[in-house]
Amino acid sequence: MYAYKCDACGELHHPKHFVCRKCGGTDFTETPLEGEATVLTWTKVYNLPEGYMKPYLCFVIARFDNGLTVSGQINSEQPVTGQRVKAVVGVVKEGVGRDFYGFIFEPAQSVA
Repeated sequence: MYAYKCDACGELHHPKHFVCRKCGGTDFTETPLEGEATVLTWTKVYNLPEGYMKPYLCFVIARFDNGLTVSGQINSEQPVTGQRVKAVVGVVKEGVGRDFYGFIFEPAQSVA
């Protein structure tokens, strides 16, 4: 997954924007979005769309050390606000002929 850095002011965006929300610039450079983040908040979703074979999914909003905030699934039964997590990219939903990818967070202490 990538963040998109505004060439004019350096503001990071995710997902990609066509116009920088800070300065109005229109040129961006892809920047790998990786490393650890901090959980800001989390929730469990029990009413999942058709096709999910789980009773619920946990989602977090996490802030990377570079300040960018993103959302994604977390592999934890009971996330904790303030918890350090490591972002990986994986299949978040299997589709017919096409899988959908996104952030899946793992507790940082369990990542090798």
